Amino acid sequence: MPKNKTHSGISKRIKVTGSGKLRRQQTGLRHRLEVKSSKETRDLSGTVPVAKADVKRVKKLLGR
Repeated sequence: MPKNKTHSGISKRIKVTGSGKLRRQQTGLRHRLEVKSSKETRDLSGTVPVAKADVKRVKKLLGR
């Protein structure tokens, strides 16, 4: 039986923590930054957990 390949697009976007939780970057920080306030830019930076509804599907794409 051949090995399963991880979905390369998801693997670039999602990081797995040491405890196995999934983290992702928030959207909205790529363009039109001069319109957004500094507070909004700060709040969008950093990572957030993947939504509970999506965890099963993302883990399958990652091969976990």
